[in-house]
Amino acid sequence: MSSDQTTYRGRLAPSPTGHLHLGHARTFWTAQLRAISQSGTLILRNEDLDHQRCKQEFASAMFDDLKWFGFDWQEGPDCGGRFAPYNQSERMSYYRAALDQLRACGIIYPCTCSRKDIATASRAPHREDDDEPIYAGTCRPKQSRESKVEGCNLSNRAEDPVSFNLQASTRFSWRFRVPDGETISFTDNNLGPQSFVAGKDIGDFVIWRHDDVPAYQLACVVDDAAMQISEVVRGEDLLASTARQILLYSALDLPVPEYFHCPLMTDDAGVRLAKRHEALSLRKLRKQGKTPEVLRCKW
Repeated sequence: MSSDQTTYRGRLAPSPTGHLHLGHARTFWTAQLRAISQSGTLILRNEDLDHQRCKQEFASAMFDDLKWFGFDWQEGPDCGGRFAPYNQSERMSYYRAALDQLRACGIIYPCTCSRKDIATASRAPHREDDDEPIYAGTCRPKQSRESKVEGCNLSNRAEDPVSFNLQASTRFSWRFRVPDGETISFTDNNLGPQSFVAGKDIGDFVIWRHDDVPAYQLACVVDDAAMQISEVVRGEDLLASTARQILLYSALDLPVPEYFHCPLMTDDAGVRLAKRHEALSLRKLRKQGKTPEVLRCKW
């Protein structure tokens, strides 16, 4: 827990892009138990930024399924709280302010590469537990000499943070430039010491998408800091994302929360659960007459 944080604050952060499955429930249940064990506060945040995939029907089902399973949060879209709003789609001003700060620091740059371009040009394979390949640096501008500005770590800044020669109609995303060779280390409260080398284990990553939507890495950091989350409980597939986010916390001069990464739940074939596993969705299990107590007893 950060030095200025005196009470435990955890969070549930589902995205309404499909029905929640049993793997979500197990990780969220861990988050709830950790909040209860420390007499803390549990926050529900609706991560509904992806306007193409997020649907109201899934959002409604999400609230219903969480309540049915036994989750009880003290702050959220349905009950409010001192850090409202709790729907990410209503928090765009926070993300734009962070984007402006990173631009002023000079450690992000516009990238016109498509996903296909990145997959083709990727200079190294990505970790099995990480969905993002190492960016080859196709759009990375020349690096300037090291300099420091309060609130910004500019050892990896671009030559000029604003003078990019792009046509007004060009589609581009904003990409964070990682400090190549720097080791990002943290101690996970479940898995122990972790370390990632920038440029080797993680590459430059997108913080703002070409469709003018903040990417997960930026939105998560901004919201967890603003909502004073003291510990982030989530799946171990996001370990590499934690290293990326620690770099963003540093660049934005924000306190880093503690982390607890949970093992992923898999199906009978050993494949990790995803929202396409409708047979193991909470909604389907509920219709089959399963009870939360029976589902939880195996944990």
